[in-house]
Amino acid sequence: MFPTRLDSTVAYDIAKAMMDGFNRHYRLFRTESARAKHRFETMDWHGQQRAQRERIEFYDLRVKECSTRLEREFKAGELAMDVWQQTKLHYIGLLVDHHQPELAETFFNSVTCKILHRSYFQNDFIFVRPAVSTEYIENDEPKTRPTYRAYYPTRASMAEELMRLVTDFDLQCPFVDLARDASLVAQAMVEKIGTATLRANFQIQVLTGLFFRNKGCYVVGKLINGFTEFPFALPLLHAKDGNLEIDAALFGEDDLLLLFSFARAYFMVDMEVPSAYVQFLRSMMARKPRNEIYNALGLAKQGKNLFYRDFLHHLRHSSDKFRIAPGIKGMVMLVFDLPSFPYVFKVIKDYYPPQKDTTREQIKGKYLLVKQHDRVGRMADTLEYSEVGFPRDRFDDELVAEIQKFAPSQLEISDRDGDGTLELILKHVYIERRMIPLNIYLQEAFDAGGANADDTSAVAVRAREQIVRGVVEYGNAIKDLVAANIFPGDMLWKNFGVTRHGKVVFYDYDEIEYITDCRFRKVPAPRNEEDEMSGEIWYSVGPRDVFPETFGPFLLGNPAVREVFMKHHADLLDAEFWQAHKERIAQGHVHDVFPYDRDKRFHQAERP
Repeated sequence: MFPTRLDSTVAYDIAKAMMDGFNRHYRLFRTESARAKHRFETMDWHGQQRAQRERIEFYDLRVKECSTRLEREFKAGELAMDVWQQTKLHYIGLLVDHHQPELAETFFNSVTCKILHRSYFQNDFIFVRPAVSTEYIENDEPKTRPTYRAYYPTRASMAEELMRLVTDFDLQCPFVDLARDASLVAQAMVEKIGTATLRANFQIQVLTGLFFRNKGCYVVGKLINGFTEFPFALPLLHAKDGNLEIDAALFGEDDLLLLFSFARAYFMVDMEVPSAYVQFLRSMMARKPRNEIYNALGLAKQGKNLFYRDFLHHLRHSSDKFRIAPGIKGMVMLVFDLPSFPYVFKVIKDYYPPQKDTTREQIKGKYLLVKQHDRVGRMADTLEYSEVGFPRDRFDDELVAEIQKFAPSQLEISDRDGDGTLELILKHVYIERRMIPLNIYLQEAFDAGGANADDTSAVAVRAREQIVRGVVEYGNAIKDLVAANIFPGDMLWKNFGVTRHGKVVFYDYDEIEYITDCRFRKVPAPRNEEDEMSGEIWYSVGPRDVFPETFGPFLLGNPAVREVFMKHHADLLDAEFWQAHKERIAQGHVHDVFPYDRDKRFHQAERP
């Protein structure tokens, strides 16, 4: 049966309504991102944090608005499938000359999947692959706002050109001493170039959108000389007097990867052509997947879409099986992985031991809190999916039995296509970057002789360095979380992971609380000898009471670990440390957490 002319008209109207819904979404998204500049200039840090939280919700709100409109005006859920096929074709036509076609395709998928049954999530009705190229999309805005600007200094004029580069961003704040800062950056750039001859194409390229996050603003670009490119970022911060300073010059892919880490909050950037930004950033960070760059730019749904495409591609080109993830099993989460794929999959269990007084909805709420919070480089971002289908034959039988035992409500196995091929469907799953669990990282060092101070072999020396690095980073991670108003709750080593850059990151969120919601106490002195000898607690404990001095017995049983911890982080066992941070946060102070080492900073003065 061929579609009627009436069907085609309805299909076009639906396509147009969906495009209107996306355009409204991106207009609001971009407006909020652009306002970050004024909030930075006025040092409105709480407003910046609030806007970052609220912007995350924009997408789902617009998808709900659009699907409600389609149901109300077109009874979309009752339409024949050939109308939906026509709708997709009309929508593709509307994407011609669009500046965000890849985002608009993802929006179409989201709305369609909200209306149609899961069995229709296939090529005919959604964009499984992009239909419109994002190559060479031109920005139609005035020439002052191309995707990036180029500057052509000489060695002698480097500082002068850098001053012009920064001034072109038109920040409505004076600098403490821009000439001084430009000279420091110029010196760092000249050192990077070394004695190399400046080629004809020698230039500095910078993205025209500033990158805002927390209390920082970043100029992002690259230095080009011949066939060599040096990625860089310049953090701009407010000095103690409120004026601006260039705080550091970050160079190279590793520095940029840390700046754009999956463990940090999303940037706010005003972008007309987001795909051009992603392409520019990929040229600087070749190891960074496109999905993670979209995430870092605040376009999380596009990041999810690209991740899923990458995942399906990987499944088609691999043959290993999903398995229970190595390490200590969690009481709340069932964790599995695919050895050849650098991510882990986490399913909330149906049943928890008595000491875990929680519910599925409360756990989801904790993960949402982390998604909306400034993760300060210490909490892993998660991708959240519903109704995810996997080939059953790619699952280890032991893993399937584990899911059936601990999370049966989340599992469905069916022959959806009726061809005898079984599909395993998970109702809800979180996906995170795989890291080395910190307890395994430390155990590997112990196994290599790291606890034996008398062993002077190179292997043992490296193992001891690994122990020191892991324990110091663990304490640094907790202190960064405290600065961000986060109490981890369960601070055991197994709940932290080590990234490829050696950073320690927290990833078990079911017990986190805001620091300001906790009550940090010293253990009361025993009232008498009977209290002192008793194995029972003789004092009252409220639901959010925390006794930091009791952390030691759980964390510091190994003498080698204890020695390093007490040398660098003994204050974490003191209630006064936690209480002091709580009071500062309650008074409205927003702490500085730097996405780069402090020794890279030009100016060490405390920030306001």
